[in-house]
Amino acid sequence: MRIVIAGGHGKIALLLSEILATAGHEPIGLIRNPAHAAEVRATGATPLVLDLEDSDVSSTASALAGVDAVVFAAGAGAGSGPERKLTVDRDGAILLADAAAEAGVLRFIVISSIGADSFADAGDEMGAYLKAKSEADAHIRESDLDWTIVRPGPLTDDAATGRVTVGDDSLERGEITRADVAGVIAAAIDQPATLRKQFVVVGGGTSIVEALKSLA
Repeated sequence: MRIVIAGGHGKIALLLSEILATAGHEPIGLIRNPAHAAEVRATGATPLVLDLEDSDVSSTASALAGVDAVVFAAGAGAGSGPERKLTVDRDGAILLADAAAEAGVLRFIVISSIGADSFADAGDEMGAYLKAKSEADAHIRESDLDWTIVRPGPLTDDAATGRVTVGDDSLERGEITRADVAGVIAAAIDQPATLRKQFVVVGGGTSIVEALKSLA
């Protein structure tokens, strides 16, 4: 499968690209900065320079021609300020979803956040981030895409465990490694049980494959 990953230079995206390339897929990492191309290429992915903040639906759809699936793993990042949370985490996800629909790429996976719908209870910057995620998720849920919305708990850089717990938004908050989130995304791409499902994922004791199958 040819799989486009927005935010291709991010930590989760780089891990995901390596997993997909090793499995025989063709990951394509969307990046804003051409200087990041070598790091993306080192994972086995093909870098493609495209800035979602400076693009439109039509030109983004053209970049998705011939693609089998799209993953939104982009983010404004810590310290970027509330405004960019909206332009990247919300508007970027919405633009990419609309572009995927225009390009006829139905499979769409987005990395959201645990507690995204509780933005009113958070501080200024975190509240803006969660609000952006919540509004993007709502737009994607209303689309005709074969979407999956993954809401991980707080992220760590620890090694992959291959074991997680999944559930709805009432699932107890817990950490999860970025490597395991990448593993969840990779497994979810062709897992029918995740189609048109939104779920929280944290570290746990169930293998990723079995955890995702339980969503059916």
